Amino acid sequence: MPLTDKAIKGFKPLEKKKRYFDGGGLYLEVTPAGGKLWRLKFRFQGKEKLLALGVYPDVSLKEARLKAQDARKMLSEGIDPSKYKNIRRTENERTFEAVAREWYEQQKVVLTEGTWQNNLSRMQRLVFPEIGNMPIKEVMPPDILRLCRRIESSGITYTAHAVLGLCSRAFQYAVACGYADSDPCRDLRGALRPHRTRKTPAFTNPADVRRLLLAIDSYTGHFSTCYALRLLPLLFVRQGELRNAEWQEFDLVNAIWRIPAGRMKMREEHLVPLSQQSLQILHELYALTGSGRLLLPSPRSRQRPLSENTINAALTYMGIGKEEMLGHGFRAMASTLLNEMGWSPDVIEKQLAHAERNTVRAAYNRAMYLDERRKMMQAWGDYLDSLRVAATMPLI
Repeated sequence: MPLTDKAIKGFKPLEKKKRYFDGGGLYLEVTPAGGKLWRLKFRFQGKEKLLALGVYPDVSLKEARLKAQDARKMLSEGIDPSKYKNIRRTENERTFEAVAREWYEQQKVVLTEGTWQNNLSRMQRLVFPEIGNMPIKEVMPPDILRLCRRIESSGITYTAHAVLGLCSRAFQYAVACGYADSDPCRDLRGALRPHRTRKTPAFTNPADVRRLLLAIDSYTGHFSTCYALRLLPLLFVRQGELRNAEWQEFDLVNAIWRIPAGRMKMREEHLVPLSQQSLQILHELYALTGSGRLLLPSPRSRQRPLSENTINAALTYMGIGKEEMLGHGFRAMASTLLNEMGWSPDVIEKQLAHAERNTVRAAYNRAMYLDERRKMMQAWGDYLDSLRVAATMPLI
């Protein structure tokens, strides 16, 4: 006799498993522990097989019959329903978070460690809690828009746009791998409030630069922070490149710092010629940290670099407001003043390690500009010294 919901509710556990058949191979198995499991018995290519269809009451009698009907239809078409079910289970386990993390692992070879960690942290905090558990094929544009709008409502439109871009790249990877059919982020262009990019605050007036240099000379914080502040104006590298610098990268005899590709934003080794001023500071610093790996170890541990907020916090402590100057502003400061001093923009851009779009031209620049960059870096060091000592002078 076919099963009924009333009968199923009345089935009690026995000492051994008990099967109650509904017809067509479908039955309910009641275990000694009280579980009620839907099973479909069928034959495929002469072999008897079982297909698990779920647990009662999560899967109702009606739903179990529909699943059994679908399975029998597959059998009539020569398809093994147990294999089809396994395929569907694999697809359902491909959640957005699982696919995004798979994509992120591949990005390690093209992103700096800091950028990779920052991007992943954004996804972990802002995206995965919202849509991470959803099968990637089921994520729709409104789902993405909802989480971006929540970020946007906090007043951080830049982060909302950044998250949208990260999600889009994860979906593009999923489409390429066959995990998803399309990128739902494509349909959200123009849906978020525009983000206005602000220039990094930086001193570009010689009088302000003099004030900054004198404040750095008077700073009395931890020695690693002091030396970082003294080196940044001279080298104008990115903060992360300096904070994570290791002594093995420095050739003090030939006055060159080779930053490995893995720490560079553009994933290419970068050469930084060292002026006499830089060398003097580095020799002083070597006496303090040369026995270790890091140039500028953290106050908390010699095995860890300075934190990313150290420079900005020190500038604030010195009375320099965030609207005036930030740690990244040392690069804009050098770029602006070196251009005003008449140095070639190509030489300046190369020293800033900005990407060269023309690959042939980029290779030519690497070969041609090192001597000019050495001269420029020494002239820059001399110029900064002149700002410190001059009382009145034509500043450029």
